[in-house]
Amino acid sequence: MQYRTLGEDLTVSAVGLGCMGMSHAYGAPADKKEMTELLAEAVDMGYTFFDTAEVYGTPENPHHNEELVGEALRPYRDKVVIATKFGIYFDMESKQVNKPLLPDSRPEVIRASVENSLKRLGTDHIDLYYQHRADPFVPVEEVAGVMQELIREGKITHWGLSEADEETIRRAHAVCPVTAIQNRYSMMARWYEKLFPVLEEQHIGYVAFSPLANGFLSAKYGKDSKFEANTDYRSVMPQFTPEGVEQNEKLLKLIRTVAEGKHATPGQVSLAWMLCKKPYLVPIPGTRKADRLRENAGAADIELTEKEVEILDKQLDSIEMSDVFGGTACKCR
Repeated sequence: MQYRTLGEDLTVSAVGLGCMGMSHAYGAPADKKEMTELLAEAVDMGYTFFDTAEVYGTPENPHHNEELVGEALRPYRDKVVIATKFGIYFDMESKQVNKPLLPDSRPEVIRASVENSLKRLGTDHIDLYYQHRADPFVPVEEVAGVMQELIREGKITHWGLSEADEETIRRAHAVCPVTAIQNRYSMMARWYEKLFPVLEEQHIGYVAFSPLANGFLSAKYGKDSKFEANTDYRSVMPQFTPEGVEQNEKLLKLIRTVAEGKHATPGQVSLAWMLCKKPYLVPIPGTRKADRLRENAGAADIELTEKEVEILDKQLDSIEMSDVFGGTACKCR
């Protein structure tokens, strides 16, 4: 495994592991024993960067993922970087599969969240603490001030913003230096590339979630793929509909062609493409399978030249694609 630096000094594996899908949004939670073993395998493979959040869970156990990650990684705590998030909860009254988000980053709420996350993770500090979504009622400067206090107190060592825009990044960074943003990014979701200049200017890392467009770019899914209707967000994502799969045939053909030339898988090419774009960019694909864990780690060893990336970008600009899942809507509390 190769390693990269986020911000000024947070060293992480070049490919991280998004742990959400073990507990949330991809069907019923996976078997605890199997996921505990999978997380241990990840450490053995060289993964050092693990991503969770206080809201990744089920109605029965809203904090399932933090508890799982904390317990599984406890034997390796001095070897790993754990990122978690605060600042949202779900509108449980909604009948939608993908329930709307309710942001809440009041200082007292953040204070309660960090203490509870520390307990669930079984640790005395959080390595990277993200505001999960902006709160329209709490200025980001106020949030950054709380982060500054938590860093002084040793409860967190670095902080970041998720799904952030340039203005928010600049305002937050001016109060307390931001180590990383965590925004959606993939070959099908490139709208945050416009942030690259400000990230380079301020020395801020980019952690890419959904780097395989929720798994679609692994090229493992087709028109007949089925997902659990009430617990799997993919059941309502446009790229997985029969029409979406058909629209994306040219995209998948492009990725498969590049993969054949690199003796790689489509998923590896999708990850390698972003790794080769920027040295401060770290994807965090999720999985429940050991073979996919190994496959994703191998993406860091695939080299694309600057010219190859440029050609791919031009093809992505012109190729027909379906809509892609762009995130869960926020509601004002």
